[in-house]
Amino acid sequence: MEPELGAGDAAGGSGSAPPAGEPGAGRAGGHAARVAAGILLSRLAGFAREALAGYYFGVGAWGDVYSLAMRLPNLLQSLLGDQALSASFIPFYSKMLAEKREEDAGRFAGAILGLLMIVAGALALAGVLLAEPLVAVTAPGYVQDAAKVAAGLLPIDRYALTVQQVRVLFPMAGLLVLSAWALAVLNSHRRFFLPYFAPVVWNLSIIATLAVAGSRFGGAHMTPDARSRLLYVSAWGALLGGALQLGVQLPAVVRLLRGFRLSFSTRVAGVRQALAAFGPLLAGRGAMQLSAYLDYFLASLAAVGAASALRYSTTLFLLPVSLFATSVAVTELPEMSRLGEDEARKARLAAAWRQIAFLVAPTAVGFLAFGWLVVGLVFRRGAFGAQDQFLVAVVLASFTLGLLPATSSRLLQNLFYSVHETKYPARLAVLRVVVAIAGGAALMFWLDRWGVSRWAGGPVGTGELRLGAAGLGLASSAGAWLELVLLARSAQRLLPGLVLPWGPVARMTALALGAGALAGGVWWLLWKLQSGLQLSLVAAVVLASYAVAYLAMAAALRFPEMRSWLGRIR
Repeated sequence: MEPELGAGDAAGGSGSAPPAGEPGAGRAGGHAARVAAGILLSRLAGFAREALAGYYFGVGAWGDVYSLAMRLPNLLQSLLGDQALSASFIPFYSKMLAEKREEDAGRFAGAILGLLMIVAGALALAGVLLAEPLVAVTAPGYVQDAAKVAAGLLPIDRYALTVQQVRVLFPMAGLLVLSAWALAVLNSHRRFFLPYFAPVVWNLSIIATLAVAGSRFGGAHMTPDARSRLLYVSAWGALLGGALQLGVQLPAVVRLLRGFRLSFSTRVAGVRQALAAFGPLLAGRGAMQLSAYLDYFLASLAAVGAASALRYSTTLFLLPVSLFATSVAVTELPEMSRLGEDEARKARLAAAWRQIAFLVAPTAVGFLAFGWLVVGLVFRRGAFGAQDQFLVAVVLASFTLGLLPATSSRLLQNLFYSVHETKYPARLAVLRVVVAIAGGAALMFWLDRWGVSRWAGGPVGTGELRLGAAGLGLASSAGAWLELVLLARSAQRLLPGLVLPWGPVARMTALALGAGALAGGVWWLLWKLQSGLQLSLVAAVVLASYAVAYLAMAAALRFPEMRSWLGRIR
């Protein structure tokens, strides 16, 4: 999640030459724009996937199964791939490329791939064989569902269905780990669009499966048995999508690698150092994943629908995290790893932070002010009703309170990774988890006493959705702020004289509040003039007016970040 570098800043501004065979370092804004474009397409496909899942499964028993089953196998990808693999692989691989050691880089990449194949394959197999105890430990609230079904309190046995799903989805997660290796190679060669576009094919595979099978099984009004069969079919669509996501990247990776040789040795140059850096990263990512799984653990003990509300809300929450923050951060890690001067690092860090905040601040204000409209626009159809919309909007707001630190922390972590310091960010990740889980447990059980019918209508009593999942979001936000404050203090010790741009961030937030007031007025006028307007139309008009107002005021005030983002788009 990298903030922008300012208009005209070059990605290769350090003076380091681009890797052999590369067309040149190019402009950092162009790299981030490619990442943003790939992520945008991927997230749009993800929204379509989740909207279709919401249409068929809603917030309830089937939605809970879908949410946990899709989440649990992703432990492999989150631990071994994504940020952890990139942060340990890219600094060493990029340095080899910069030093013209392409043969060494190829052998290094081959050894890392071989070791990943062994570990990911073994863990995927373990997930298939141990699906029952894994689901029981992760979601203990599901274990007694068979008795509840017999008593007429639940329509399905969530435990049995989740086990069935997980056995298909663990192999998918193994494929996604290998896809993360391909992403790290491509990013090191400054190929940014393809690896962030590749998840589109994974999403499309699930979408196609849901659309075709769902229509054959009866659409939104299918029987309970048909809805359960649709869950199982969608898991096979996800497995096929994992293979496709890896497959679309491999041709580009093969063209870029020189001296590649698949091996399983730790004696290859750079491998042991990368593994040493990976250990603390694995601990940090493990702590974060533990937090996520403990969220679902707690949600399984709350009222029915808590797990699915958690998934739908975080789908929206992760859009700005991925689109605005990751698009900058992933391009900065290889570049920061090449920089040798502290002053250059400080300049890049401050500029990137401002660029992230320029779009994250209005997104946070927008989710807090208009989250109900956003949720309705994306999900409100089919089995996704009024109570579902209200609950997901509240949970989204609880996570949004931590949106700014969640995006900014990734940039500060990159600063530590670029100098091969991985232990301190890992320790802070553990602290963040402790705060989030301890606070989340207390707040969830307290808030779960209140149902949403008094605000959203709908059933009261056993069929009513409850607010417990919002407690998990509030505690997560508190942990994110604590992590950011501690990372910022340590970054200033690491780079003496580093000035973080809190002032510009405050001005961007004030601008977003002004735009929100104008858009709120538009919403009020629409309601007064015609209260019977379609929700989707009202949401589109209000959200568009908010975005236009913010960007217009930013342009009038000549925010440099506005020019930088426009430059990236061009």
